[in-house]
Amino acid sequence: MLVVGTSCSGKSTFASRLAKAVEAPYVELDALFWLADWQERSADEFLEGVATATSGKTWVVDGNYRRRLEDLLWPTASGVVWLDYSFPLTFARALRRTLRRVATGERLYAGNFETFGRAFLSRESILWWVVQSHLANRVALGARRREDREKQAERRWWVFRHPREAEYWLREVESARAL
Repeated sequence: MLVVGTSCSGKSTFASRLAKAVEAPYVELDALFWLADWQERSADEFLEGVATATSGKTWVVDGNYRRRLEDLLWPTASGVVWLDYSFPLTFARALRRTLRRVATGERLYAGNFETFGRAFLSRESILWWVVQSHLANRVALGARRREDREKQAERRWWVFRHPREAEYWLREVESARAL
């Protein structure tokens, strides 16, 4: 199962809860991608790590990395949860999360942390990334969903436009312990 959406839409939190509910391994792509000092893992190492983490029968993966993992994850994904939230909602979440992380020094993947300069004064800013990628992600994921429908793919899609919808569905899954 893939959990996709724009950065800061809540994919990691949602996917970890979903994985627990369906008793499947949880795979956080950002944790496999980033090395210390915000260095990217090589393409081969990243693919190998993802392949190993998703080698079992079931898994829940969060993250986009669509172009890098198109051939690896999409053919075997039984379902896609798309957190398709509006830009204002997503950007507000990104801003709150970034401010919290800068203020607390919260450690992320490989010991990385967000600084004021990186968050607000850099082209590598997560806020700038949300601005740049929101529409592109929405267009690409919409096209992928249409393609699945046209091919009558067996992969099931759940699309949530607001966190309340996603939360309601997730609570149903948690209470049922099955999809």
